[in-house]
Amino acid sequence: MNEEMKMSPQKRATLVSSSVATLLLIVKLVLGVASGSVAVLASAIDSLLDMLVSIFNFFAIKKSEETPDNEYHYGKGKIQAIAAVIEGTIITISGIYIIYEAIKKLSSGSVTTLLTPSIVAMTFSIIITYVLVKYLLKIARETDNLVIKADALHYQTDLWSNAAVLVALGLVYMTGIDAIDAIFGLGIGLYIIYSAYEIIQEGIEILLDRALNGEMVASIGEIISNHPEVTSYHWLKTRTDGSTNFVEFHMVLRPNILLLEAHRIADEVEDQIFLLDTNKKWIITPHFDPYDDEHMNVAMLNGKHLSRVTKEK
Repeated sequence: MNEEMKMSPQKRATLVSSSVATLLLIVKLVLGVASGSVAVLASAIDSLLDMLVSIFNFFAIKKSEETPDNEYHYGKGKIQAIAAVIEGTIITISGIYIIYEAIKKLSSGSVTTLLTPSIVAMTFSIIITYVLVKYLLKIARETDNLVIKADALHYQTDLWSNAAVLVALGLVYMTGIDAIDAIFGLGIGLYIIYSAYEIIQEGIEILLDRALNGEMVASIGEIISNHPEVTSYHWLKTRTDGSTNFVEFHMVLRPNILLLEAHRIADEVEDQIFLLDTNKKWIITPHFDPYDDEHMNVAMLNGKHLSRVTKEK
């Protein structure tokens, strides 16, 4: 089997996006420098960052897909969250740079030239970016991969910013007012910074081991409690690394149940939990209790904590 056939949809998507970004970078950069348009130049800088980020994402996904080993027992899935935070930060920096260029143009009053070629280039960019966004969203839905979702959101932002650049160039062409280009560039910069917030937030939440969404946690709880041989459950804890969901819980079974039966019950519960999200891998760790010891364990833990605090004082 050749390397292309082995390549995952996520890695293939990052290669496609980096190739598209490279093509758009060349077209926009040449026209942006030649025309003096801040909006086109800003879009070119954004495409440069797109290319670098997509290349970085490829290696991040490649690392995240490595199997767990003796040093990384849970795998390296969280590298996707790190990549998302880095991508969001880079997007923010690019937005700040665009704002700087826009303010500089407003101050200097420089003139935009080569409007017709620039308009053609931005129209081409919008078409290509639209096709890429549709492709990335498809892969994101199929894989639920955080890096691909971040990439899709990033290129959606590009789509809107490219449209704004096109409108700005059209207005400058019709009115001859060059300040319009700078004003639109300023708006694009602010929008790019705003769009980066969601990417950074999701990445940080994964790094901090935030629980799965409330609806998912509730569904897991229902599956456990609805099993006819489970008396109750407690200490349900969840988290995700972006590609694998981790679930731990204590479930109360009959005190005299055989270990073989307990494992059968756990397997039946796990099989139903797996079906909640077939795009993700699951690592589920059940603990068997003969009675509900939740309050007793909480009291013991609190006692140990208080004892430790007293000794430290």
